[in-house]
Amino acid sequence: MAERITRAQIPMSEMTITPGSACQGCGAALAARLAFKALGPNVIRHGIPCCPDSVTKTPRTGTVFEGGGALLTGTTHGLKALGRSDVKAVAFFGDGGTYDIGFQGLSGAAERNENVFVITKDNEAYMNTGNQRSSSTPKYSRTSTTPVGQASRGKTTHKKNVPFIFAAHYVPYVATASVGYPEDLIAKVNYAKDLEGFRMLIIQAPCPVGWRYDPAITMDIARSGVQSGVWPLMEIENGEKFKLNYKPKELKPVSEYLKPQARFRHMTDDEIGDIQGFTTSRWESLLDNDAKGKLMM
Repeated sequence: MAERITRAQIPMSEMTITPGSACQGCGAALAARLAFKALGPNVIRHGIPCCPDSVTKTPRTGTVFEGGGALLTGTTHGLKALGRSDVKAVAFFGDGGTYDIGFQGLSGAAERNENVFVITKDNEAYMNTGNQRSSSTPKYSRTSTTPVGQASRGKTTHKKNVPFIFAAHYVPYVATASVGYPEDLIAKVNYAKDLEGFRMLIIQAPCPVGWRYDPAITMDIARSGVQSGVWPLMEIENGEKFKLNYKPKELKPVSEYLKPQARFRHMTDDEIGDIQGFTTSRWESLLDNDAKGKLMM
């Protein structure tokens, strides 16, 4: 598992070029900044259509949504043929390219245990094309394709559990992180970058435009997601070894996370109670897994 670091140990050198294509308060741009600080210069960054397309000082290649897993695989095999073990093939994808359109190719790469590192910045919708729902979008969330009205209460289903799905491929490393906890995020990148085989890190990246909140509170939103148990910080090794990285004595109510976001403004007390019950039940299950140090699917 990743070793904890202090804020003083966060690398100072910048590997992203600002401002890029990001909006004010963009969590995904911060995810890129933190992740590539830890990765350093010897990286080939792989991209697919996503929001934002942060610019890095490293070489970059890209492809269509469906081709992410194949392009990563081809690059890592090419590097191996050249004897370049010092250069790493790293993906920086969005939730659409990981949870949905690109899922099949990434699942194939995971099943083959390709030597690639997939970093996903999860802003919970297709933000680059106007905030359409993805399978990462939370239940009740308002998007352009899950409107709120007389016959609709937003998205009707819960977010896909992609960390557990990829852990079920028995790959070396799957973890979650948040831009609200940079030390944890960088520690996980530091650890995963030097492992062999398929690695995945999913970073919650709040989006002030799609989530509809004041850009000044991005970090508050990110921390609230973790502190309420909506976005647990965890690590899974080889599909079995499990660890929760943040365990408060008591979770904050999910309402503290939901209410500042206008995408949830329509929710009734009963609907908030539904999310609270789901979150509490899942958290208790995660605590049980953590106590055993073992993931129970």
